[in-house]
Amino acid sequence: MVSTRRNTNKTQETSISSASNRDEVPSASNLRIALFSGNYNYVKDGANQALNKLVAFLEAQGAAVRVYSPTSSTPAFKPAGTLISVPSIPIPLRDEYRLAIGLPRSIIRDLDRFNPNIVHISAPDILGQKAISYARKRSLPVVASVHTRFEKYLSYYRLGWLEKYLESKIAKVYNSCDEIFIPTPCMEDILRDTGVIVPMKTWTRGIDLDLYSPTKRDESWRQKQGFAKDDVVITFVGRVVLEKGLDTFADALDILIDRGVKFKTLVIGEGPKREWFTERMPHAQFLGFQSGEDLARAYASSDIFFNPSNTETFGNVTLEAMASGVAQVCAQACGSQFLVVDGETGYLAPHDDAPAFAEKLEMLITDKETRQKFSEASIARGLSFNWRSVLGQVISHYQELLSLKERAH
Repeated sequence: MVSTRRNTNKTQETSISSASNRDEVPSASNLRIALFSGNYNYVKDGANQALNKLVAFLEAQGAAVRVYSPTSSTPAFKPAGTLISVPSIPIPLRDEYRLAIGLPRSIIRDLDRFNPNIVHISAPDILGQKAISYARKRSLPVVASVHTRFEKYLSYYRLGWLEKYLESKIAKVYNSCDEIFIPTPCMEDILRDTGVIVPMKTWTRGIDLDLYSPTKRDESWRQKQGFAKDDVVITFVGRVVLEKGLDTFADALDILIDRGVKFKTLVIGEGPKREWFTERMPHAQFLGFQSGEDLARAYASSDIFFNPSNTETFGNVTLEAMASGVAQVCAQACGSQFLVVDGETGYLAPHDDAPAFAEKLEMLITDKETRQKFSEASIARGLSFNWRSVLGQVISHYQELLSLKERAH
């Protein structure tokens, strides 16, 4: 496949601009999308929230969509669109997730009946590879969307020595596609450095500004959680798993405690490391999984959002915190660097540097004026992320790819 390397500035120009507020959406009535996901709805995470948003929007615009994914008997939420279950097994070490083991003939027949004109994979896993093979045999265009940095997970499970190998395998899968949708422009350089050569376009994320708002701050709710009016609350939101930087989060707070810095800690989320995290931070208030208005209230009732993870490619939780008017302290990772304006909406620090995080946190804890300034800047930045514009640009990307394929034939 022929590809041209584009620098970050060019990618930014052709990306789904976060500053764009266009309401006009191209037609999708000719689109028939077969979407393949490793986790469409059985465990809630940022990736499948974006995919479900996309499917609902595509169908509302007249597209036909069929989703193929592992499923469970206890899904986390009702899926958007038509979901077809594919055979799968639990993933070793992380059995809440499932690994698709292929596409049996029954699924192939279902795909043929559906007759897609675009195949979209959301992970470079076995399911994604089988989907690519299906598409190639039928001369269908294939796009892959990047949602997480799987290779970065390995070091959290003492498998860091496999990172370069996994990078090369992922690059091989992506190079079998026609196009890659990346969530932030900086992901292009990261993927190019691993050997990915196919064209890339940016599919960033939007935010529900009616839900996530500083107006949801609730002092009576804070009191019920044990937080006084003047307490500075540092909040973690996300899956309670090692790759979210739990150890660095706890280490940074320990440094603050040793220094005598006063603050409170709030943890929102569930996961296999919940018990470990609770024992590691006995001073923290654990709320478990929250959603909707409860989650929005928790964000807005916080004072600092702390996210030391380096595995996100975008950072939906960071954007939700920004829209809620909460100052951020985040890792110098691709997703956070795209969202957080260092020194304006929050601070950035190296992802594994607990002392550096502690320093940034202390600066905000002890400076209410700066927190307020960052809060105002965060609200303004959050306003520029418009779901309708974002998803409308995805339709444009699909249409452009179809046109290219038609001209090639």
